[in-house]
Amino acid sequence: MRFYHHYIFPYVLDLAMSSKAFRKPRARTLAPAHGRILEIGFGTGMNLKYYPDTVRRIEAIDPDLDLDRFSQPRIEASRIDVDFHHLDAEHLPFEAERFDTVVSTLTLCSIPDVVHALGEVRRVLKPGGQFLFLEHGRAPDASVARWQDRITPAWKPVFGGCLLNRPMRELIQGAGLRLDPVRTYYLRGLPRIFGYMTEGVARRE
Repeated sequence: MRFYHHYIFPYVLDLAMSSKAFRKPRARTLAPAHGRILEIGFGTGMNLKYYPDTVRRIEAIDPDLDLDRFSQPRIEASRIDVDFHHLDAEHLPFEAERFDTVVSTLTLCSIPDVVHALGEVRRVLKPGGQFLFLEHGRAPDASVARWQDRITPAWKPVFGGCLLNRPMRELIQGAGLRLDPVRTYYLRGLPRIFGYMTEGVARRE
């Protein structure tokens, strides 16, 4: 799988993340971003052009060096200054209550210890800080969820550890973050097993 992950997966991921279906949801999700911002799971840097014009600097993390071939040119071309780190979300080296905003888009599905990572998100958020998220996950329809469970074992190694069946709303609430507001829907243009979205804002109280 190393050959695949190094030479093929970055192109597969970038193609998937550039889908037109994600454009409006990305823009909605990132619209409230302000203050000191951390983006976890920076990936290929697809979010950069969707941040509001008022955002001039962000910190960003992603553990995957193989994605640099896409993310670094986008960082260089962006109007936003990006302080980028090769780190995983489970072990953030930032002091508590540092950020006004933490961003995660299509990331929580692939973090190995997502519960720990969300605990880290809460830790580094200031009181009243916001977690902006756009995530796909477990569908509420039993027939769709069954297919997600069946496909996930084969899907995971091909798509960078992505799990189709994580209950995103419950995971975020379980981290002690208050959902305010949240919307769930099937994203038009994607099969339902891949496109059940949880989008919104969660706050640290």
